[in-house]
Amino acid sequence: MTRPHTARRRRHRVIVPLALAAALIAGTVGAHALDQPDPTDPGFLSPVATDDDGGSRLADALRARGVTVQRETGLLPALLDLDNGPATLFVPAPQLLHPDTLGALGELPAGRRLLLVDPSRRVLESAGLPLVPTERRWATRAVGPDTDGRPCPLPEATRAGVAAAQLQRYAAAPGAPVALDRCYSAGLVRLPGRAELMVIGASDPFRNDRIAEQGNEALGTGLLGVHGRVVWLDLDGPAPAPTFGRTGGSGEPAWSPTPGGATEYDGGGTGTGEGEGRPGGPGTSTGDGSDDSPDSAGPPPPDDHPLLDAFPPWFWALLIQLALVALLIVLWRARRLGPPVTEPLPVEVRAAETVLGRARLYRRARARGPTAATLRTAALGRLRGRLDLPATLAPAELAVRVAGRTGDDPEQIRELLYGAAPETDAALLELARSLDRLTRTVAAAPGRPTEGDPR
Repeated sequence: MTRPHTARRRRHRVIVPLALAAALIAGTVGAHALDQPDPTDPGFLSPVATDDDGGSRLADALRARGVTVQRETGLLPALLDLDNGPATLFVPAPQLLHPDTLGALGELPAGRRLLLVDPSRRVLESAGLPLVPTERRWATRAVGPDTDGRPCPLPEATRAGVAAAQLQRYAAAPGAPVALDRCYSAGLVRLPGRAELMVIGASDPFRNDRIAEQGNEALGTGLLGVHGRVVWLDLDGPAPAPTFGRTGGSGEPAWSPTPGGATEYDGGGTGTGEGEGRPGGPGTSTGDGSDDSPDSAGPPPPDDHPLLDAFPPWFWALLIQLALVALLIVLWRARRLGPPVTEPLPVEVRAAETVLGRARLYRRARARGPTAATLRTAALGRLRGRLDLPATLAPAELAVRVAGRTGDDPEQIRELLYGAAPETDAALLELARSLDRLTRTVAAAPGRPTEGDPR
């Protein structure tokens, strides 16, 4: 019959490793989630953001190639900028757009290109685009444009070569009679048409922290610089619902000019094709991504905690993971398995054998001094216990007390108990015999300590 404490011990042998494995898995998942960029964070792929998830390095690379970068903080001003000529509308965070405005993405003028970064199924359906997301990887993978065996028809991807573009894959919507151009194992797809639609499932080729790896910079600049002008939609948060000036001919709401040549758009401000009225104050966007007005930079960034910003997110995730592991170890070591039980010793060693073995070690090392100190310490302990003497008693006084019991010379007793270390084995043996004789004499002497002796 299995005893209760044995059963509990077996359960702990199973539960503790499983708990540790669960903690490691949870910590790994949490660390991965913290390490992934969040498109809803302010500054994500912004042409003026210089942090790891920003896009300032991509904007500088485009300008170095002669590409004009126009930064807009509202969808309506960005769409109006497309009326000024061929350009690429870059939407790095399409999930921040309001569902009521996504339909405008599918009705761009001819000769324009739309590039969406990692759009969700809701965004694609709301925009009326015949695409659906399919498989998604755990982490972005750097692959070649024709990794899946299909030749890539996009010259921008062919020139870039290997790039980190395989994270989210896309395919044509079921029942949609469209022919897609696929690259990077469907991580980058193009839908030809009146306005060219391109969807890429990874943000790595555009981010500051990954743009210098392999062909990421060549891919990002190639996709955005085909027309020589980029309208960069830089949203700092979810866009509000639009307001409309009047209804269209079909009775449905439509954006329309209001008196004075402006266009009403709640959250996007009033703007013209030149980029007036964006959130943050009036101004005109320029090719270098800056505005003439000092108020065009938008609202000030929120205050960040200096300690949190001093370390990357993966550091805090690792710290939390280590804390969980330490907590589990503490709980495991502090467990109660019931009352102690006696168990037979695996090996029994007699005390005489232990003493003999230790003495041989001392002899082999020629450690006469430590051996004599050990013998004298043991003898002093027995003498103090027999005579009831305190441990703080001076050597001379102790020798007098011992001599009073044995009748020997106090100076000889002091030399025996506190003298120099023996120089030969014979002297050490004589010291051991003398100490043994002294302790036996004190133990055999009758009487108790005399009156006035300290206790």
